[in-house]
Amino acid sequence: MPLVVMCGYPCSGKTRRAEELKVYFEQSCDRKVHVVGDGGLDVDKNTVYGDSQKEKNVRASLKAAVERKVGKDDIVILDSLNYIKGYRYELFCLIKHAQTPHCLVYCLTSDEVSSTWNANRDAAEQYTQDIFDALVLRFEAPDSRNRWDSPLFTILKEDSLPYVAISDALFKRKAPPPNQSTQSQPLSSANFLYELDKTTQDVLMAIFNAQKMSVPGDLISVPGATEKISFSHLTRSINMAELRKLRRQFISYTKMHPTENTGQISNMFVQYLNKSLH
Repeated sequence: MPLVVMCGYPCSGKTRRAEELKVYFEQSCDRKVHVVGDGGLDVDKNTVYGDSQKEKNVRASLKAAVERKVGKDDIVILDSLNYIKGYRYELFCLIKHAQTPHCLVYCLTSDEVSSTWNANRDAAEQYTQDIFDALVLRFEAPDSRNRWDSPLFTILKEDSLPYVAISDALFKRKAPPPNQSTQSQPLSSANFLYELDKTTQDVLMAIFNAQKMSVPGDLISVPGATEKISFSHLTRSINMAELRKLRRQFISYTKMHPTENTGQISNMFVQYLNKSLH
């Protein structure tokens, strides 16, 4: 029967949510639930995600496992990063061929939260910081406007899973879903939070990388912003820890005062940094 595709940063809670869904489905309907994931392949995640060919092979193995298990009677949950848009499209083509519905469950956390959760794991289960950072930078977030990413359920770390809505999307709906599958969610809890998190992270990385090739006093351009970062009064570089602290403060404030024009987030953050560092 249906396929549930988990999606999110490394250590964003995907496995925990997959297990919660498995328990729910086993208790609420008389069907087998199969969880397919990296853990079942007995591979070292840092070795896999540090080698593009090995990663491609793992994705192919997971897809093949899903294809074998998707059928009329069972539910399949794919518990992996699933961070590549093209790969999610391949999964969509697979379920179309099998004539079974699917949905995405997107575990939306900040990179700081996921990094902390990663650090709290047993050493053998941790991503190295280099691999973790690379995966976060490569992450292609799902978008409910894409038919292969819909229906999309965006779950924050403090949220409870919308079990009934997910079940309805899988068992009571055959046509493609509306653009926003969880219509009760306000803008601030889904697209806005994602844009806020991604945009501010992109600005930080732009500043951090630019400082390697600039001197204090240079103007720094950042993606998506017409204004530039001005550190003209500073005689030193700003370290990432300081930038992340300012980012957290900006996010906390902006969550309380969300804007519907997400295209302005970059400029707003640049203005905040310029003001805070003067």
